[in-house]
Amino acid sequence: MKKILLATIALAFAAPAAAHPIIVTGSDDQDSAPLPVAYDELKAGHNQVAVDKLSRDTTLDARDPSRLINLGTAYARLGQTAKAQTAYTAAINSPIRYDVELAGGDYMDSRWAARTALANLNQGRPLLALAR
Repeated sequence: MKKILLATIALAFAAPAAAHPIIVTGSDDQDSAPLPVAYDELKAGHNQVAVDKLSRDTTLDARDPSRLINLGTAYARLGQTAKAQTAYTAAINSPIRYDVELAGGDYMDSRWAARTALANLNQGRPLLALAR
């Protein structure tokens, strides 16, 4: 019975992430400005520009999960798998944690989003996490 319940719970969390690319807004309400995490650059396919933007000093904490997820995505798209894994792992282990908005309008815990992105990277899946 426990195995069935655990499998059901795992499917409940895995299904939405597998169905849509993970795109998080980085904003918890409509009045706040989007976080400066190179979302537009990644969306346009300007991955090196995104790495440059996310690597320099910004107003956003270097441990911010959205920043790290986007950095991992940019590295992954540039074929720099080890750097992508490092960024995703840093997002998983970050002391900063919040819910992120996904592409479909759903919300996911930032650590789950980073874990999903890392799993996608390690399994060679094409769409990796984006964060805005």
